[in-house]
Amino acid sequence: MPTTTTHAILAAAAAKAFGEPEKTLRLWCATIAVSVLPDADTLGFSLGVSYGDILGHRGFFHSPFFALVLALVCTTAFFSRRPLSRAWWKYVAFFFLVGASHGVLDAFTDGGLGVALLAPFSDARYFSPWRPIPVAPIGFEAAFGDWGQRVLWWEIAHLWLPAFALLAGFLIARRRLPRANAA
Repeated sequence: MPTTTTHAILAAAAAKAFGEPEKTLRLWCATIAVSVLPDADTLGFSLGVSYGDILGHRGFFHSPFFALVLALVCTTAFFSRRPLSRAWWKYVAFFFLVGASHGVLDAFTDGGLGVALLAPFSDARYFSPWRPIPVAPIGFEAAFGDWGQRVLWWEIAHLWLPAFALLAGFLIARRRLPRANAA
């Protein structure tokens, strides 16, 4: 997996681009939670759930189906008092994309057993044909060891910086767009 920190950083950048000023803190918190929640499946290790099980790491909780369920719950609970309204669907789509990005990013890593992208309909696991992201170690101690540090530096250079550059470009364009339309 990319580190949980990277999932959170990329989600925060997406929230900033998507956000509405009056909902920024709530949106950031919800977005980060949606983006990192799939990795809570690692708690299953301590409960005897094996990695390759459908409820194991990168199983059901990394699937787009779970991302959709999470998006529906998050939107309904925190962002829209009018289910099925245009605003409600906007938030559902945003949270779905953020949640689904977790499994998709993990499919681009060079380790693990793959991602159950079709769960709960299939327990087959998939990788992308191109796997440039070094897999992050699982566990607190390993994450702060040499391997974890190397992965984090790779992610900063290859994921965080491009995400921030895209966000900066988007924010600049968004600021200039009203001026261009006014002329």
